Amino acid sequence: MRDLLPASLARGPSLLAAATVLLTCLPSRTDDPGSAVHVTMADGASVALVAVAATCLVAGRPRLPLRALVLTPLVLAVTAATLTSPDALTSLPGYLRFLQVFVLIPLAVMITLRRREDVWLVGGALVAAAAVQGVVGCYQAFTGTGASYGGERVRAVGTFGALDVMGMATVVSYGLILLFALGLELHGRQRIAALAGAGLLTVPLVLSLSRGTWLALLCAVAVMLVRYGARTAARVALVTAAAAFLLVFGFGVGSDTIGQRLASITSSFSQPDQSVSDRYSLWETAGAMWTHHPLTGVGPRRFAELRDTYAPTGLSSGSDTDDPVNGFTRQPLLSPHNMYLLVLSEQGVLGLAAFAFFFGALLVWTFRRSGVAVAGLLTWQVVDFAYSDIGGAPTLVMAVTLGLALTWATNGWPR
Repeated sequence: MRDLLPASLARGPSLLAAATVLLTCLPSRTDDPGSAVHVTMADGASVALVAVAATCLVAGRPRLPLRALVLTPLVLAVTAATLTSPDALTSLPGYLRFLQVFVLIPLAVMITLRRREDVWLVGGALVAAAAVQGVVGCYQAFTGTGASYGGERVRAVGTFGALDVMGMATVVSYGLILLFALGLELHGRQRIAALAGAGLLTVPLVLSLSRGTWLALLCAVAVMLVRYGARTAARVALVTAAAAFLLVFGFGVGSDTIGQRLASITSSFSQPDQSVSDRYSLWETAGAMWTHHPLTGVGPRRFAELRDTYAPTGLSSGSDTDDPVNGFTRQPLLSPHNMYLLVLSEQGVLGLAAFAFFFGALLVWTFRRSGVAVAGLLTWQVVDFAYSDIGGAPTLVMAVTLGLALTWATNGWPR
């Protein structure tokens, strides 16, 4: 069976995992944002990754650890939701996408990480992708060529554009967390280099104006510092934060806009802006769907179809986006922007229970070990899901990071 694989892939199938991450950086234009299916080169790489991993698994190299069965409830729940969906044909793309992101790619990454070098390769790809997105995002903010915010194109969105406004912030966060973890673990010049990289990545993250990712990163860093448990960790965090502050506000780049964005976090409850108000309405919509379909939900990908049936009258028809590539676009609000409520509305209580079990198991197994990086990645993801859901090319990057987390939580890093 091993002879069926090209020699390079047989020696290093993790190259496909790294390629999946890096190919998400290729810019893509979507003429129909509401289309159910968008296939990119990164999707092609992920399919190849899953195929190679399946071949390796059939060949018996390696054998899956027993803890990999944590994926089974996810498969059963989304399958039940699809089979009971009133419109199974509409639900089928969502079913395949969910399996791709939360089951197949993480499992494939775990199978293909055979040596410690494979872990470094995939981690390096994540950092490289974060660096690319960060450079592009900073250029956009400095030159006024990013996504529109307050009538000016000052929002850093990287190569993902205004149609995926949180994509750059997501990828940059992953790279920042990995570099910060290295800064905690390494010493000497290597520590300085890693922390300098983490500090630099905070700049595009701040310029993304993504409040949800800011909060998620703060939680992730706090957890990583607690896990590290040393006085040095506090000093490292202080130096990194001070450097990031100076980089952003020292040059005065968008300081007024950033200050307003920070202030809007505290006013989101008392005086929510239109985007926050719409998000609350979408959350209410998801809850109403679940109330009428409590066990298995309305079916994958059917939130968008049934939104107007359950939505309150105050919900906007869409959000306005603008960037130099896509121009002005009225983007429909097709999801609740909360992964937990999306799963609850489309897969019911069975789906949410399976989802919570999966992430809960990963968190418990991770915290029983001493992995600072994986603890940070999982914490960031769990918190960020309260403000976002899946969609777009960055979702594949998330799937690869889940593969890293699954590898560590189930069996530790390979030697």
